[in-house]
Amino acid sequence: MTQFPYSSALIVGAGPGLSASLARQLTARGVKVALAARNVDKLSELAGQTGARTFATDAAQPASVAALFDDVASAIGDPEVVVYNASGRLRGPLTELDPGAVEQAIAISAYGGFLVSQQAAKRMIPHGRGAILFTGATASIKGYAQSAAFAMGKFALRGLAQSAARELGPKGIHVAHFIIDGAIRSEMRREDPAKPDSTLDPDAIAQSYIDVLLQHRSAWSQEIEVRPWTESF
Repeated sequence: MTQFPYSSALIVGAGPGLSASLARQLTARGVKVALAARNVDKLSELAGQTGARTFATDAAQPASVAALFDDVASAIGDPEVVVYNASGRLRGPLTELDPGAVEQAIAISAYGGFLVSQQAAKRMIPHGRGAILFTGATASIKGYAQSAAFAMGKFALRGLAQSAARELGPKGIHVAHFIIDGAIRSEMRREDPAKPDSTLDPDAIAQSYIDVLLQHRSAWSQEIEVRPWTESF
């Protein structure tokens, strides 16, 4: 196994799917992992499996995010890898969407990504190294009917990732954006036995994140798209 170049990681917006797979793969490589979410109760089983530390936070609140990074630094050191997985999902006809709910959805999907990456960059720049990974979706590049709020947030997150990559890359910080173009397999979303691998395996997605983290800086990826092999493109 190639020696892993990072020793600590923070996953914001952690849950039982992709975040759990990524936490397991990171800890298997000896990385100290911190998991952050609004509700940390849902993370207890994963923390028990991996030894990861859990932290309650509101990613859309500046003070909460700043406190999160201070707490994580005290527990495992400044995170060398920061993954932003939080999303604000809201569906409905454009004319019927509640403006306050839309504001909150965009705050979670995009503004929270800014707050988290800002705190991460402040700690990584002095060391001249680190990685910030943003989790996008099909909505990062394509707006669907009745999904305006989600698309606005994910489009903004993609723009943040592109700007951050160009600004922070020369400072030694690898910034990458992942477009998860398809449904992720889970206990709630079972795969049709007649259509094997027609949904995204969270362990396989997590492996793509690991592969990007292993890239040499002479050939860093700024954006990766993953989709099921059955996708018609």
